[in-house]
Amino acid sequence: MEAEDLASLSEEQRQLVEAMFSGVDEVVGVDHLVNCLTNSTSHASDGILRAYVGFEPSGKAHIGWKIIAQTLRRLLDANVNVLIFLADWHAWVNDKFGGDMEKIKLTGAYMEEVFRALLNHPEEGDGAGQLRFLYASELMDSGDYWATVLRCSKNMSLKRVRRTFSIMGRAEDSADGDLSKFFYPAMQAADIFELNIDIALGGMDQRKAHMYMRQVADHYKWTKATCVHTPILSGLRAVGGRMESFDHKMSKSDPSGAILLHDEGNKLRKKMRKAFLDPQEDNSPVYELVEYIILPELGTLTITPKPEYGEPSTWDNLDAIKTAISSGEMHPIDLKFGVADALVEILAPLATHFEKNPSLLEKVNEITT
Repeated sequence: MEAEDLASLSEEQRQLVEAMFSGVDEVVGVDHLVNCLTNSTSHASDGILRAYVGFEPSGKAHIGWKIIAQTLRRLLDANVNVLIFLADWHAWVNDKFGGDMEKIKLTGAYMEEVFRALLNHPEEGDGAGQLRFLYASELMDSGDYWATVLRCSKNMSLKRVRRTFSIMGRAEDSADGDLSKFFYPAMQAADIFELNIDIALGGMDQRKAHMYMRQVADHYKWTKATCVHTPILSGLRAVGGRMESFDHKMSKSDPSGAILLHDEGNKLRKKMRKAFLDPQEDNSPVYELVEYIILPELGTLTITPKPEYGEPSTWDNLDAIKTAISSGEMHPIDLKFGVADALVEILAPLATHFEKNPSLLEKVNEITT
């Protein structure tokens, strides 16, 4: 998102947009949002900006959701209506829980509670600055939806669709025996069109789906939502730089390599102890947690070594932390434990919420362990 993209906005509007997208990796098609702000309109022509993020209900939440929640909170603060779309039929197509829709819907209800807690229980509704939830099964009741899915499928080659399969966490040749998976990208594009979305949010791993949507929109001359892509966290054991294939990304299917939002302090320290961190390497999942979660949430990171190894220190700059690690000033294990303790602090409100309301988490634990 370049300054010239925002040139037609007032200073106040520019500051608003920059605040909304602080910390994201990429904004594609900001011209739609600029047009909405300049002309006090929206995709639905009612002046209410609508943002959307879709999730397959497929299990317990991991720390990557916190990055999405940070952007959703900024959007709510900017008076944008935020929709969390619970893609139950998409999860079924993607074989989550073996296609058991009852388990998928149970997990969807759990996800609602997670995001309410992560977003500090915002007002809910269809208005500006409010949060809402919608299940794909509710949207699919409309015949218009399926007409849009077919239109999104028209003129798209199988080769083009295969290139989007990474959005499902699948290889390009993984669906040759399952036709339904070829409709998944068209369904995701149709969701955005049918819901009159102005801002489509997702991790960088969803970029291909959003570009597919924009290609469809170009063909039919439909409104193209502004697409916003947040960073993807690497698994704790991941080594080296960030790759487009996203086979390095944190996944709850690898419990030892993922930080779940419900991990308590001792478990976090145990996982962090084994996280990849080479003092002479610039890339590490530990650094990513500092950059994308801890500093945006807390502003600083406190490192507390054992008393015989030094005094506590407070840091507000990732480059300074990297320098301290590479020079030997800071021991990697002290950084890892400092990150674990900071995550405990950040996740405390979520833990408190589920201590008071344990039922859904207990049911999800039963079907995921």
